[in-house]
Amino acid sequence: MGHRAGVNQRPFDEEARNWPASPHEAAKFFLDQLPGCEPVEGARAESERYSHGEDVPVLLAPQMLEGEALRAVHVADPRTVRGESGFAGFLDGTQDVRVVNHVYGVPIVWGVVSAAIRARINKRLVSWNSRAPIVKRNYYLPFRYVNGMRDALKSHPNVVDTGRASASGDFPSRHPAALMEAAIKRVQIDRESIETVLAEEWCARETSALYVDGSITASKAVSTSPFAIGVVKTHRRLYAEGDAFRTLVGLRAGERTTMFRVSPQSRFPVASWYVRVRPAAGRDALFGLVRAEAAITGDISDRVTEISRWIIAEASPLSLPDGRWDKMAYGIRETEEFLRATS
Repeated sequence: MGHRAGVNQRPFDEEARNWPASPHEAAKFFLDQLPGCEPVEGARAESERYSHGEDVPVLLAPQMLEGEALRAVHVADPRTVRGESGFAGFLDGTQDVRVVNHVYGVPIVWGVVSAAIRARINKRLVSWNSRAPIVKRNYYLPFRYVNGMRDALKSHPNVVDTGRASASGDFPSRHPAALMEAAIKRVQIDRESIETVLAEEWCARETSALYVDGSITASKAVSTSPFAIGVVKTHRRLYAEGDAFRTLVGLRAGERTTMFRVSPQSRFPVASWYVRVRPAAGRDALFGLVRAEAAITGDISDRVTEISRWIIAEASPLSLPDGRWDKMAYGIRETEEFLRATS
């Protein structure tokens, strides 16, 4: 199916009011705007062909905050802490990334990001303060590699340039996989930004704990608040080397490690520790393992075990059939299901 430039073009303000709500509608937009633009069949499958450019797995020496070495600390029997959690809300976000068009091999990506907080009221999860989820839909493409783009299209509020130079001055390669990785990275940044907005709102208004799915190091307000606890399920970076690594992989269900400091580049420092929420016998070394993050406050040494108990308690009921059930809190799974149904 070919492109005919200028056919059925509509003003951009009208496009903004009726922004595509589905991949099929999204594919139509650029067909009318760019010479040489072609639709892509099977948009989701096409996007999954490209690598996500994840960080190389590494082991890092922990900067200890509690004692001089990483050691295991018994917290609770996971079978006895059900219902003991002090978390009052759950924050999570989702993303959907699809290649909907291409222009001479350059992928045009349509990304949808959403985020929401679900508050626990009388043992039920509801929208926090009746706040609707934040949902953003954008196109992602490298302007420098796409000929014939009109200035109006470049300035459209929902069209994002992924071809700009990095901090080192390097531009992304024209290789389709490199361009796809650049688009996915930008989608992830946009997702984190809306999650941060909600986390900061909670920390400014509430005086109870929020379970944040992922790191809290992106925001100063969140990383220094006693009311935000980040729970990280992926472990591309393991803060354990040598004897610390043996301690970490040897954690039993219901145990935590001692605390250490995490200070990611261009982010904010937090106290962190690992918690094993499920038995790993017969499983891989990272089964049931999460890493918690909290503000480095004067009382964090007194709170770390209590927070760990809450995290362990949130592992029940099981988050099946999600493939991440060994690490996922049921409240986070419910939040994801809510987002899929509403965004």
